[in-house]
Amino acid sequence: MRIAVDGYGGDNAPVEVVKGVLAALQEDSSLEILLTGKAEELFALAGKHSRLFIKDAREVISCEETPTVAVRTKKDSSLVVALDAVKDGEADGLVSAGSTGAVLIGATLKIGRVKGVERPALAPALPTVTGGNVILCDCGANVDCRPTYLVGFARMAVAYQKGVFGVGNPRVGLLNNGAEETKGNAFSRECFSLLKEAADINFVGNVEARDILSGDVDVVVADGFDGNVALKSAEGTANAVFSLLKKGILSGGLGAKLGALLLKPVFKGLKRTLDYNEHGGAAFLGLKKPVVKAHGSSKAKSICGAILQVRDMVAGGVSERLSEAFQK
Repeated sequence: MRIAVDGYGGDNAPVEVVKGVLAALQEDSSLEILLTGKAEELFALAGKHSRLFIKDAREVISCEETPTVAVRTKKDSSLVVALDAVKDGEADGLVSAGSTGAVLIGATLKIGRVKGVERPALAPALPTVTGGNVILCDCGANVDCRPTYLVGFARMAVAYQKGVFGVGNPRVGLLNNGAEETKGNAFSRECFSLLKEAADINFVGNVEARDILSGDVDVVVADGFDGNVALKSAEGTANAVFSLLKKGILSGGLGAKLGALLLKPVFKGLKRTLDYNEHGGAAFLGLKKPVVKAHGSSKAKSICGAILQVRDMVAGGVSERLSEAFQK
């Protein structure tokens, strides 16, 4: 298996990207990686490795550029060269921490959608309090949605849960402002009806934002606007809690500091659990090949996690499961 990695995507590229690539190669001895970017700089950082292949690309797409224009005009960029490698069969999937818009548009144009998919969607796997995970789909790729899109999001996230995490019959919930069937606006109620009627979806009803991480469902579907707000709210809340804990410990005297010292391993483990970026990024579901968009500020650990995430998507046949689900 060979995975393409955008060597110059993200705030900490190429140094942290290369570190993440080397960590992934060390983690999985059967893995090959195709790294794209300025070859001389990447060789200087990575050195020689029998399972690392570097493909020269002289341009970089920044987050300030218009995604569609950048993808079409910067054909020698690290992102486009990596996308072309996947499209041409040189790699089985892609990881990039670069411009979200450019990754989404480029992947859709270059790799293509699975037949029957109306809109591909971003879907991070979030940790739940019961020790499992929940797929939130969509979390930002599609701000304006039709109700039928959300049925597609559910099918894609179900295929992801089955293929990567081995959940036999994933429970699907609809993000809403109340648990009752009559809650929400006209859009939400129509989505509810369509999901309820879909025989191939194990739809269990509405889910409030506070219950996304409860473990009561395996998939939460939402339009990209609400999904992104929910995701950023969860991230912000987690960061605020840790900031308040730190502030309280520093101002709490010697006893608080000693207690914090004893609980330091617990705090670190909790932080790792709550931060989905520690384990990779958001899968871009609905494409013919797996694509994972890592956070723009990703460091080596997140890049490594994203690479292993793509590996698991390829091994779990997520794209093939998607194709089968939509054909049915």
